[in-house]
Amino acid sequence: MTSREILICILIMALVTYIPRVLPLLLFRKPIESKFILDFLDYIPYTVLGAITFPGIIYATGDYATAVAGTITAIFLAFRKQNLVVVAIGAIVVVYITGMIFG
Repeated sequence: MTSREILICILIMALVTYIPRVLPLLLFRKPIESKFILDFLDYIPYTVLGAITFPGIIYATGDYATAVAGTITAIFLAFRKQNLVVVAIGAIVVVYITGMIFG
């Protein structure tokens, strides 16, 4: 790629990321009062994070049994309100042990 093409790519990426940030400011002049819309907007970050990370979780170990075991462990520990470090280490330990058993 030439320097000109790289600059064009950077400008396009800047525009694409800038529009979603500015568009709500232009469209919504008054505070949003609808509980449904506010709840919907509150869950968007979690939904996007889940959609981005879940495929990586399933394919990270190369074995579905270990991936499912680690995912179930992480979900269980998260629902038990454990610290993020405890959830991550618990899932890693279960993936390792499951890999040793089924590997």
